[in-house]
Amino acid sequence: MDPSMADLNSPHSMGTTIIGVTYNGGVVLGADSRTSTGMYVANRASDKITQLTDNVYLCRSGSAADSQIVSDYVRYYLHQHTIQLGQPATVKVAANLVRLLSYNNKNRLQTGMIVGGWDKYEGGKIYGVPLGGTVIEQPFAIGGSGSSYLYGFFDQEWKDGMTKDEAEKFVVKAVSLAIARDGASGGVVRTVIINSEGVTRNFYPGDTLPLWHEELEPQTSLLDILSMSGPEPMIS
Repeated sequence: MDPSMADLNSPHSMGTTIIGVTYNGGVVLGADSRTSTGMYVANRASDKITQLTDNVYLCRSGSAADSQIVSDYVRYYLHQHTIQLGQPATVKVAANLVRLLSYNNKNRLQTGMIVGGWDKYEGGKIYGVPLGGTVIEQPFAIGGSGSSYLYGFFDQEWKDGMTKDEAEKFVVKAVSLAIARDGASGGVVRTVIINSEGVTRNFYPGDTLPLWHEELEPQTSLLDILSMSGPEPMIS
């Protein structure tokens, strides 16, 4: 096989930045949108925040195929659960179903996930489900390849009791920081806000995100780059 084609035949991987934070009244989930196949970008605008129920969403990282099949199974089980009980499933139930599937198939799955949502019993909750199938309730959770660039930022900037707007700005800033440093994260930023009033989805194009140290201004095409003023030619 041609070595140059090896990356094209690699499994789709969402080398990713996913984030879930709680705030005073609900949760905010955020993610970038780059899906890679080896060194190639297979999809620059994928949606890594998947709906499980009306009030619970899942952030996916790692193998795209693995995380998609887990979310499909959990969505099916939660639908049956809702029909049997006659009321929506809680965030904890959804997180434990994700944990159960991940743990029972830990030798086959290469995916880390964050479950976030709101229910009338416990309010907004975030659960991290990393590789191996552990489930951890946290005030915030970060995952994917971009998360390694964010731990210091979260230690410095995270605060309890944020408002909805503060939490969403915090998530967008964190994802844009990861995009700036992590080659496997990129594209746009998507956020999902979940609270007692319902669900709000927001979209932030890449050219509206803040630029960080040594980042280049976004260009719409190669022609824009060529038309930029360059150094004056040498005249002998």
